[in-house]
Amino acid sequence: MRRLKTFPKGGVHPPGNKHLTSGKAIINAAIPSISRIPLQQHIGSPAECLINPGENVKEGMLIGRSTGFISAQIHSSIPGVVKEVRDIYLANGFKSKGVVIEMEGEFDTLGKRQEKNNWEKLSAEELLNIIADRGIVGMGGATFPTHVKYKIPKHAKVEAFVVNGTECEPYLTADHRLMLEKTEEIMEGARIVDKILNPEKIYIAIEANKLDAIEVMQKAVSLLNKHAEVVPLEIKYPQGDEKQLLKAIINREVPSGGLPIDIGAVVSNVGTIFAIYEAVVMGKPLIERIVTVTGGAIKNPQNLKVRIGTPIGDLIEECGGFSEMPVKVVAGGPMMGFAIYELEAPVTKGTSGVIALTKKEVKSNNQTPCLNCGRCITVCPMGLNPTLLFKEIDHMDYDSAMEEGLMDCKECGCCAFMCPAHIPLVHGMKLGKYMAKKKKEKG
Repeated sequence: MRRLKTFPKGGVHPPGNKHLTSGKAIINAAIPSISRIPLQQHIGSPAECLINPGENVKEGMLIGRSTGFISAQIHSSIPGVVKEVRDIYLANGFKSKGVVIEMEGEFDTLGKRQEKNNWEKLSAEELLNIIADRGIVGMGGATFPTHVKYKIPKHAKVEAFVVNGTECEPYLTADHRLMLEKTEEIMEGARIVDKILNPEKIYIAIEANKLDAIEVMQKAVSLLNKHAEVVPLEIKYPQGDEKQLLKAIINREVPSGGLPIDIGAVVSNVGTIFAIYEAVVMGKPLIERIVTVTGGAIKNPQNLKVRIGTPIGDLIEECGGFSEMPVKVVAGGPMMGFAIYELEAPVTKGTSGVIALTKKEVKSNNQTPCLNCGRCITVCPMGLNPTLLFKEIDHMDYDSAMEEGLMDCKECGCCAFMCPAHIPLVHGMKLGKYMAKKKKEKG
């Protein structure tokens, strides 16, 4: 294997713990009898509810219409009766208006043979409309509406399209298993995106701790009808962040406040590509996703194919329950995920993992004053000064924090991971952004 590429600044090497699930095939999770489907599962404005209590819904039926330019459609993941339309708490602690559905009636697609759609003669605009109608969003955690990302300004050209299979977050292996088990489908999804974006080159980025995925994707890459290559990457967090990824692969830097298209690039997670395949080829809206359920406190860690709206507690039971009481249950990855307040919180389009961590894994310690050691500065992949930013935010000097580059912070957690004083640096950055936004709104 040739020399592995990576980004130049910072980064950390947290314990991977991917062995817990990487060797296990994806299995279907039980479909919940009660599904709680939020209308806010994406960046942007929430969807507008289209149904009322007492109404019957079908599997895959549109129940929430996108509103505004940046928004996404929401579909029912099960057939049944609408019991309530009410506020639902999400895994990140925020509330969203949502639809509570009790399962009833026949599934339209489950267990039935589905005919494939011939998309080859469709235009790029028609393909984009299908992606929008099926509610596809970024599946790597960002949940940005995909049809919006793929609407390229007329003056811009896509030179590089990157399929992001790095999955650099510890514990998570959902994308890894997808690449192994749905290789041809991912390649066809990439061909669909190729027709939409018409990039000069396609890159498939995979970290070197997934050698089997690198091998199968290299064998399949010939299915793409243009110059494409698999790029093995060094094992380093946050390798999967699109700014770091583009620096590693095409050696271009996204400008501060800018987007990848500013340097002629578009990045999409491998899960997103698979969802595009299902939407265009199978006519399937985004009503389920792969979720890694893992951690030292889970009896039988697994990768599960889960219907949107399934309570997180159901997934834990599906994996045998707790082997010991966890200190913390996290939705997403341990570096950028959210500690879950209640296990009734539903799986959403952005739920990549559920991790039940033991006391040994969490290694919680009391916070002490800053040691001025500079470790947070050394590991910051954006070249920021996290300790200075935190102090400015702590003193409510949000203007100075903004001038120091607060909005460039990716909240990746590298600084907090390395801090010997155990200062909640990422929480500080999130608070600073929120308060700066509120101050700007007040004028």
